[in-house]
Amino acid sequence: MNKINFNYLKNVLPIYQVLVHNKDEISIITSNKNLLYVLKYLKQHINCQYAMLTCISGIDLLGLSHRFCVAYDLLSLVNNARMRVKIYANEVTLVNSSVSVYHNSNWWEREIWDMFGIYFRNHPDLRRILTDYGFEGYPLRKDFPLCGYMETRYNFSGGKLAWDPVQFTQEFRSFSNAN
Repeated sequence: MNKINFNYLKNVLPIYQVLVHNKDEISIITSNKNLLYVLKYLKQHINCQYAMLTCISGIDLLGLSHRFCVAYDLLSLVNNARMRVKIYANEVTLVNSSVSVYHNSNWWEREIWDMFGIYFRNHPDLRRILTDYGFEGYPLRKDFPLCGYMETRYNFSGGKLAWDPVQFTQEFRSFSNAN
């Protein structure tokens, strides 16, 4: 069980909401502007001590004004507690890089940049990590076509590989299960 008083966190930190699920799953929603302050506080304060960043995840919420969610999963070994810090962003928002607080966030932020196209401000080495440098688009976005934008085929007459743009027969559609 967590030893942290969440009412205290609401009064001290600039956060929008604290969500508690199943008595031990805690999520904090904050703004991009306050992200580094919240992460530093949770890492360095004697009552929190979330010294380990275990994961950063990107989530595509297609159709909302703030399309992307970036979730930081923190672990406090001293308190035997986990916490998730969430921020929301759109396609043009520059998310503050957390490399200055947690050094291991470097690779996760590069992965999120490569898969979702979420740009991290002040990142020391933001470049593609999982896709090729010439790759177009961001494959984990919900509007990315399943077959991609380029088609690879073997050109028998030329004796080499050829890349051609994929021809789409229809635009992206949104389906609803409502009757």
